[in-house]
Amino acid sequence: MITSSGNRGDAIRSDCFVEVSLHEAIGNSILIESKVNSLYGKSIHELCLRVLDFFELKNAHVFIDDKGALPFVIAARLEAAIRQMIKMDKEFLLPVEGKVFITGKEIKRRSRLYLPGNNPKLMLNAGIYGCDGIILDLEDSVAPDKKYEACFLVRNALRSVDFYGSERMVRINQLPAGLDDLSFIVPHSVNLIIIPKCEHANQVKAVDRRISEILGKENTDIHLMPIIESALGVIHAYEIASASPNVVALAIGLEDYTADIGAQRTNEAWESFYARSAVVNAARAAGIQPIDSVFSEIDDMNALAENVKKSKALGFAGMGCIHPRQVPVIHEYFNP
Repeated sequence: MITSSGNRGDAIRSDCFVEVSLHEAIGNSILIESKVNSLYGKSIHELCLRVLDFFELKNAHVFIDDKGALPFVIAARLEAAIRQMIKMDKEFLLPVEGKVFITGKEIKRRSRLYLPGNNPKLMLNAGIYGCDGIILDLEDSVAPDKKYEACFLVRNALRSVDFYGSERMVRINQLPAGLDDLSFIVPHSVNLIIIPKCEHANQVKAVDRRISEILGKENTDIHLMPIIESALGVIHAYEIASASPNVVALAIGLEDYTADIGAQRTNEAWESFYARSAVVNAARAAGIQPIDSVFSEIDDMNALAENVKKSKALGFAGMGCIHPRQVPVIHEYFNP
C-alpha cells in the first residue's frame, strides 16, 4: 500500500510531497529530493525518523520531494500520509511557537484574509499585512481529495506560524463534515471558528457542543462566526445570530447566496440588498458584529473602495478579503 500527501510540481514553494510505503524488510528508509539537501537534508531526515518512531513504524519507505518546506509542513505531510495508511488517533505535535492569546468578543474585525488551508506558502507571512483576522480555510479553497491532509497542515500552522496578532480563524467544512475538522483545530490555540453555509441555529449549537466536548469543559474562549449563504439562512438569521453566547459575528457569503436565489452578483449589489440588510439587522439585534462578503475583483481598488463605503453605510462592521492588497482599503473606510 502506498499513501501520499502534499503538493508537487515546478510552481510549488514552501511545501513538499511525501509518499509512504511499507515493505517486508525490517528498517526504515528515507529518500529526500531537495535543492537544499546539503543544508537541511540531515535535519529533514532526523525529523522523519522522529515521526516514524512516534508512530512505531519499523519497515517504512519514505520519499520526500521537498520545495523548501519548513519542519511543521514536513511533519504534517508525513503524518497525513501515515494516518491514511494506519488508522489511529495519535498526533505528532511539534512544540508551540510564539505567544498564545485569547481574543475578546468585541475586538475589531474589519478585515479577515482567506488563506487556502492546503497551501503553506501563503500562510508563512500572512500576518505582516496587518489584517484583523486570518482565516485558514478548510472548505471551498481545498479540493475534496485534499481535505484530510489539509487538517494536519492547518493544525500545525496554528501551533507554529506567527500571525503577528491577527485573530486566528479557521473555516471548517459544511456540516456535518465540519464537526470532524474540530478535533484538529480546537486544542491548538484557534480563536474563532467560521461555520459556512449556516441555515439553522442547531448547526451553531452542534459546533459549540462539539467544541466543549473536545475541550472537556464548557466553551467560553473560542468564538463562532456563522456565514449566511442561502435564502433559508437569511430567513433564520436572527436565530442563528443568537444561537450561542460564543457567536461574536454573523457574516454573509454573496457568491453562494446569489446563486441560491438565481441571480448574478453585480457591483451595484441590488440583488443582495435585502439579504445584507437582514443580516445586519439580525446581528445588531443579537448584539454581535455583522460582517460583509468578500469582494472578488482584486485588481480594482476603486471598485473595492466604493463597495466598502456601501457596506459600511448598510451597517456592516467589516468584510472578507481574498488578497492582501485589499486590506489597507478595507481598513481605511471601516475606520471610525
